[in-house]
Amino acid sequence: MSVELEEIQESLSPLKDKIVQHQVYKVITSVEDLKIFMRYHVYAVWDFMSLLKALQINLTCTTLPWFPVGSGSTRALINEIVAGEESDIDAAGNKKSHFEMYLDAMEQCGADTNEIRNFIAALQSGQTLEHAYLSAGTPEEAREFVNFTFSIINSGKSYNQAAAFTFGREDLIPSMFHAIVTDLNEKFPDQISLFKYYLDRHIEVDGDHHSHLALNMTEELCNQNSRYWQEAEICSKESLNQRIKLWDGVYKEIITKDLVSS
Repeated sequence: MSVELEEIQESLSPLKDKIVQHQVYKVITSVEDLKIFMRYHVYAVWDFMSLLKALQINLTCTTLPWFPVGSGSTRALINEIVAGEESDIDAAGNKKSHFEMYLDAMEQCGADTNEIRNFIAALQSGQTLEHAYLSAGTPEEAREFVNFTFSIINSGKSYNQAAAFTFGREDLIPSMFHAIVTDLNEKFPDQISLFKYYLDRHIEVDGDHHSHLALNMTEELCNQNSRYWQEAEICSKESLNQRIKLWDGVYKEIITKDLVSS
């Protein structure tokens, strides 16, 4: 691992600790709480896929006629990650994207998927993100999260996209949350098993193999350019701050629900 990668990881450590130790995990004690978590988190799962596709568009040739783009090693890295994220194996052995697996888990849990489906349908019909938020009723924290992701996507800077993908995303699920989901699955296997499978698969694929590929990709894209490394660090920090804000939104909604019901 390069010195630059080590320096970024060290500088991000306090923010990662804040995410892993976030108070939201302590208040998820029921299936109803998990439904609230999933309502917010599904936007992060979806725009993670959008960030991934932006990288593939920038680092490979996705237009006709075909021409070689970039280096063979970055093409190999991003294509391998895309294949795993877009066409993984679900609990029944079917090929599905991680986003589709997440929707299946929401439906099994009894979480409402109409919001995220309406959001996607609005985008597919040509509406802007802002109009899609209004159509779906997207929570403010999820809006800010997605807006930041698309600001990175629209920047066209592959090294920042890679940094946000590598350091700001899905390797931040603490063992405590996994334990909570495991306990809920033991009590309600008919509602939680698909979400537990999603988490297990996520840890196995994203948290291990894909994280190493992403580190290599970020290192190659930043290379020896000090400005790229500086921007990548700033981008990574803001990605983590956006995750904290997203979790703040989940926490507030769960606490509000508990206060109303008590």
